[in-house]
Amino acid sequence: MTRPLAWTTALAAAFFCTACISISPEVKSPASQAAELARMSEQAVKTCGEGKVKEVSAKSFSCQ
Repeated sequence: MTRPLAWTTALAAAFFCTACISISPEVKSPASQAAELARMSEQAVKTCGEGKVKEVSAKSFSCQ
């Protein structure tokens, strides 16, 4: 009776560990993050105008 329970427990633990790995967010390299920030900075200057950019991140920007 304990052997099937142990097998089921081990199988469930393996499933949950695999789920954590496959669901984890994508980790980007620092070079990739820098390229995204540079691209967004260029877009912010084009949209807001030179000297009128308030804040820039890798995914968004805001104008003054």
